[in-house]
Amino acid sequence: MDPTPDMAAAEDQDAEARRVLARHKAFATGLLVLMAALTMATYAMPPSYGTDLLQAAAKAGFVGGIADWFAVTALFRHPLGLPIPHTAIIPRQKDKLGQSLGNFVATHVFARDEVGRILDRLDFPELLRRFLSDPIATRPAAEALAASLPRLLATVEDGRARKLVARIAPRILGGPGAGQVVARALRGLIESGRHQEVLNFLIGELKTMLAAKEEDLRAAIAERVREQGGRLVGWALGATIARRALAAVNTELEKISPDGSEIRQAFDEWARREISRMESDPERAAEIGAALRRVVAHPTVQAWMWDVWARLRVALEADAARPSGRTVAFFESAFANLGNMLANDPSARAGVQTATAGIANALLPTARGQIADFIAGVIGRWDAATITERIELRVGKDLQYVRINGTVVGFLVGGLVYAALRATFGHVSF
Repeated sequence: MDPTPDMAAAEDQDAEARRVLARHKAFATGLLVLMAALTMATYAMPPSYGTDLLQAAAKAGFVGGIADWFAVTALFRHPLGLPIPHTAIIPRQKDKLGQSLGNFVATHVFARDEVGRILDRLDFPELLRRFLSDPIATRPAAEALAASLPRLLATVEDGRARKLVARIAPRILGGPGAGQVVARALRGLIESGRHQEVLNFLIGELKTMLAAKEEDLRAAIAERVREQGGRLVGWALGATIARRALAAVNTELEKISPDGSEIRQAFDEWARREISRMESDPERAAEIGAALRRVVAHPTVQAWMWDVWARLRVALEADAARPSGRTVAFFESAFANLGNMLANDPSARAGVQTATAGIANALLPTARGQIADFIAGVIGRWDAATITERIELRVGKDLQYVRINGTVVGFLVGGLVYAALRATFGHVSF
């Protein structure tokens, strides 16, 4: 498998770290060798104060360098391969190290105050606005939501979901506020003049019904006349009265023209009066809500609603499957509207920021535990050689300076101590 760009970059970074670490190790080791060479050289030099001073300083530098080499090496491995107690600390304690590191990161890095400061600097509402305002960025999200719509709609077809909706819908539609909702909807219908279209439809349906049932209505009226006036009156006038009654009804229906009539005006006044009552009279609003609840709960109405839903679902699923369908366009438009709202409404931005902080704070306790376990698990799965190498590559350079400083400081302190003892006691052995 070809390495990914991220893996290649990590390998290049490790290669450079290895070169740097090797260079500093060589320098620290070379300095230690220099101290050993100076020590040996002083035994071949003629005795003098300078020779003794150099010898004492070189010995101290060599000892300091050896001690620090041992300490640094013991962190990562056994010095010289010898199983000395309390050495190879990191490989032996990698599980505890991983758990401690995970707890430290979770507790101190992902602390509530730190996360809050990061969110404040992040300005999540602005990031969200930029995303929502970019059609290229939101297009995949809109297509993904449209693609998931059939699965979401399928859940409603589940028998349990249908029963739940059947129980909840009447309560929602027939609640205390249903009357006010209906009133607002009807007022909008009246203000736009659409209520007259509804009346036209009802009148047309009534005309159609009268024409289809005319013979039955004539027979019913004639029978009613016979019941009230006797068989003779019914035989003589029943059919005539029926024809005239139906003709009068049809004539009055024809008078209700779209251009205006007393009945239309009365209907308009009645509708406005009823809307005002629903808006101002709680009892009237409750009556409307109860009526709606009974209607929606009726099995015939529910069967009709599910039939409408089934047809609508088929149309929605077919449209959602098309990239150029209205469903995708709807989601894109919704994203754009949200972006505009975040751009122009400070309260919306503040709400998003507050919601983001609230979600982060709510998830933080669980997330901290998972972060700690994740870090501990990752480090625990590393083998000893891997974790030793990775840690040494990151801190080994600085640890080589510990060796260098120990050698140099040992050299200087050794010289100063020898000079002080010589000045105090005369000739001393060091």
